[in-house]
Amino acid sequence: MELTRVDDQVHLVTGTNVNWALISDGSALTLVDAGYPNDSAALLASIAAIGHRPEDVVAILLTHAHLDHMGGVPTMTRRFGTPVLTGAEEARHARREYLEQITPARMLRQCTRPAGLRWVAATVRAVVPHLKMSLDEVTAVEPHVPLDVPGGLVAVPTPGHTRGHTAYLMPAAGVLFSGDTLVTGHPLSRLGTGAQRLPSVFNESEAGVTAAVASLRDLPADTLAPGHGELVRAPLATLVDRALNR
Repeated sequence: MELTRVDDQVHLVTGTNVNWALISDGSALTLVDAGYPNDSAALLASIAAIGHRPEDVVAILLTHAHLDHMGGVPTMTRRFGTPVLTGAEEARHARREYLEQITPARMLRQCTRPAGLRWVAATVRAVVPHLKMSLDEVTAVEPHVPLDVPGGLVAVPTPGHTRGHTAYLMPAAGVLFSGDTLVTGHPLSRLGTGAQRLPSVFNESEAGVTAAVASLRDLPADTLAPGHGELVRAPLATLVDRALNR
C-alpha cells in the first residue's frame, strides 16, 4: 500500500495496481472505490494511516463495478454497514444484472509479453477466490449534483469503459477522481506514464471512452486522481488533450 497526500482533505492510495481515494471532513470520510478483493486489509490500513476508523466512512462512491474497484466493498458493507453510491446504470452493473469485465480468455492472451504475465499473476493473487462478486445494496445518485458526503463530490457520467462509468469531481479542491476513464499508467500500457486512456482490452466502448475523456475537458480541476497510475497536477484541459493525442 502506498499513500499519497493530495491536500489536507484528500489522500490517494495505491493497492495492487489500482487506486482508491479517501476524502475527510472532520471525523467523517468518503471512500472513492475500494481496490481488489484481496486489497481489503490494505484498504482498512489506509483508513487507519490517516487517523480514522472504518466506521468513519459515511459512503463509498463507486466509479464502476469491476473487481479491482469494488473488491473491498463487501468488507465495508458487511462489517460496518457502509452505503454504496454510484450512477444509475452502474448500479445495475454492480448488482450484476449484466457483466462488463475482461474475460479469462482475454486475460490469458496478455501472457505473451512479460509485462502481461506479471499483470495476470498479480491480478490472480488479488482476486482468488473472489472470482464472482455482486453488490445487493447500491444507491443510484443524480449526476451533476453535489452529494451530501465529505468533500461534496459531484457525479460526472463518463460511459465508455463501462456503460455506466462515473467519475467524481471535488469542486472545492479542484480534484477529479477519474476512475478508469482517464488514467496515468497501467502495467499493460505501451505508452508509459502520463495522461492516457486504458488499453482497449479493458474498455466496453473505445468510442465511448474517447467521448468521455473529451467531455472532461472543461471541468474545473487541476488535480487528477486516477484509478490507475500516479496523481498528477495540471489543468484538466491539458491532460485531456494529452490523452486524446496519444
